[in-house]
Amino acid sequence: MRTLSVSRFGFALAMGSALSYIGCALVMMTVSQDVAINFFNSLMHGIDVTTIMRWDMPWWEMIVGVLEIFILGWLFGAIIAVFYNVGVKETKES
Repeated sequence: MRTLSVSRFGFALAMGSALSYIGCALVMMTVSQDVAINFFNSLMHGIDVTTIMRWDMPWWEMIVGVLEIFILGWLFGAIIAVFYNVGVKETKES
């Protein structure tokens, strides 16, 4: 089996996470509050998110959030790739 590039897999997961975050922000900015609440309630399997929704988020907090999600996504992707590669090497040796 082939090994995964740690940096490439981390970057792929980071970009996917950041794009998802931006998509959520776009939903929040473009639809009414009722539609947004129904949308996110359906994503959370019926958990009521009404009490935790913020409608007055400044643009700079969104930028910080995208950066944080990107960094966390890269770290999780890199960790997954490292564990995958360790498993592949052990399989080759046996």
